[in-house]
Amino acid sequence: MTRFSANLGFLWQDLSLPDAIRAAKAAGFDAVECHWPYDTPAADVKAALEETGLPMLGLNTIRGDLGAGENGLAALPARNDDARAAIDQALQYAQAVGAQAVHIMAGFASGPRAEQTFVDNLRYACDAAGDVTILIEPLNRHDAPGYFLSSTDQARRVIDAVKRPNLKLMFDCYHVGRTEGDLITRLKDLLPLVGHIQFASVPDRGTPDHGEINYPWVFTQIDALGWTAPLGAEYKPNGDTGDSLGWLHL
Repeated sequence: MTRFSANLGFLWQDLSLPDAIRAAKAAGFDAVECHWPYDTPAADVKAALEETGLPMLGLNTIRGDLGAGENGLAALPARNDDARAAIDQALQYAQAVGAQAVHIMAGFASGPRAEQTFVDNLRYACDAAGDVTILIEPLNRHDAPGYFLSSTDQARRVIDAVKRPNLKLMFDCYHVGRTEGDLITRLKDLLPLVGHIQFASVPDRGTPDHGEINYPWVFTQIDALGWTAPLGAEYKPNGDTGDSLGWLHL
């Protein structure tokens, strides 16, 4: 039976992070994950996780200077010190709350120097991570034009270059569906590299009960691959999160 994780970067944004964790438990989710939890004391998040019994699957490194339009730092040669500080911050928070993974955000960059910077920073993260998995995620060119990591083929090349067993791919069905398609064939091929799977409808990033992708079939296929970890519901609800959860109980 497919299990699901609530991505609290998009779901229950009207609640504090601890209360969003409680809401996810009440709604029937099996786990939670988040984007940038750093404004919430780690002790409060850990207490909510312990209260509900939900695991925290992952969180992201900070995006950087939002006013300047940054969306990650790890592939930016001029921001290398800041990138490593962001990695340290994320790992410290993850370890404090018991999160299983940290997604290292690459940022807007291109070219060989950016790739080498990303590889070096990922090695730094992997070597410092302890029992935390390090994730990288390709973002589609429609939502994040110019983002360094934009395809699963590129992500495979980076993972091969880093050569660390705790570096994995975050396979987001939404991002892959927007630009690559052929989801299950790609997932089968990449499965040994995958550390987490996320989903949302294509193309509007809404609930998974409409759009171009037949998610009931996709979930069945993922189950058939032997994947047992919760799948991350990283979609944007159209209105109240509670009113968007009809798909969860089908």
